[in-house]
Amino acid sequence: MTIFPLRNVKRSSTDDDNIQNFLQQAKIGFLGLSSEDVPYVIPLNFSFLNNAIYFHGAEEGRKITYIEQNPRACFTISENYGTITSPVPAKTDTAFMSIIIEGSLERVTDLDEATAAMQVMLDKYVPGYYDKPLGRTHLDRYVSPLGSKTAIFKLSAASLTAKEKAEIPDRMFYEGRTVQNDLA
Repeated sequence: MTIFPLRNVKRSSTDDDNIQNFLQQAKIGFLGLSSEDVPYVIPLNFSFLNNAIYFHGAEEGRKITYIEQNPRACFTISENYGTITSPVPAKTDTAFMSIIIEGSLERVTDLDEATAAMQVMLDKYVPGYYDKPLGRTHLDRYVSPLGSKTAIFKLSAASLTAKEKAEIPDRMFYEGRTVQNDLA
């Protein structure tokens, strides 16, 4: 996997454990697709497993049409941790982490792989809710209320770029904080 260098190297995140933890904890990612000259970006729940992003959805619709026409995609995940104050307006900043993963999408047809990816997703979004693991037959037989089977896709990471700006505890903005607090 390629990790692209950033122009602002101070923001680069190369700690693999930190990146893995972030990808396992973050809740929403944005899938970027394009077809001909039309971009399409949609928010999705996702799981990260074996160096790949997994997501699911109906097996028909605009997303599927775009994927069929061009499987190249990017997936962006970002978390905002708050605003870092400064008496100098141009130095006000944001504490955050973000990752962009690029690669090619493929539909997951192996039922064991699909079940594993969906189990990771369930463990992430509803930890401890179910008293037994997801059954393979559930994925194989499930049909949505709109009449569509579930399609599971995998975006293997051909490249990954990670950026972050850590919180500065004594400079984080909170309701009621003013520049006068910082000048005193």
